[in-house]
Amino acid sequence: MSLGIVFLSEVFGTAMLTLLGCGVVANVALRGTKGNSGGFLMVTWGWGIAVFAGVFVAAKSGAHLNPAVTLGLLVNGKAEYATGVPVDAVSTLTYFGGELLGAFLGAVVCWAAYKQHFDAEPEVASKLAVFSTGPAIRSAPWNVATEVIGTFVLVFVILTFGGTPSGLGPLAVALLVVGIGVSLGGPTGYAINPARDLGPRIAHALLPIRGKGSSDWGYSWIPVVGPLVGGALGGVVARIVPIIAAAAAS
Repeated sequence: MSLGIVFLSEVFGTAMLTLLGCGVVANVALRGTKGNSGGFLMVTWGWGIAVFAGVFVAAKSGAHLNPAVTLGLLVNGKAEYATGVPVDAVSTLTYFGGELLGAFLGAVVCWAAYKQHFDAEPEVASKLAVFSTGPAIRSAPWNVATEVIGTFVLVFVILTFGGTPSGLGPLAVALLVVGIGVSLGGPTGYAINPARDLGPRIAHALLPIRGKGSSDWGYSWIPVVGPLVGGALGGVVARIVPIIAAAAAS
């Protein structure tokens, strides 16, 4: 498979992920929508379905949709990211680039869908929440820890049971994301994906959103660093556990 196909696959898959994911937040958070005040459970299910759709769209590339997943596969020692796509520096950067661009584009389309509601929404925080995550209690060390833990669960479970998201199955990955959201999403809004947070945050900064306020760049490193660390840890532990199990059984 060519890296061009990989790139486009990740762009379209991650765009679908953020279009539907940011879309459910917009439906809940923005004034005057049909789903206004639908609650956190609606958001978690919406993001789960967004993952379900994104994995199908990006099946050709293995549907990483997330730099933390790509990194987890890298440190896990996989020979290929997807069939015919060897793990190397160029392919890794191709995945990262496709994921980030796709996340940005999905957020832009979400804004277009909800343009009138962004204009009608007076709360700056509600507008930013559509695009990016933020903490319930701001504490950098603990916010990072939450993102590390949530992303570790995501990558470790994917690698343990499926090898790649597409191998595990779209529905299973979607339910895993819902589970992480309802169980571990309270402190930070569970970015668990650097592209999912950074791409839409860049969109928020660039789009002509009426009265949008700050993009909160002071917090922006946390949903990037935390998931990358968690993804790497998930990849390492998923590699070690079978070795330990095999040694114990012998």
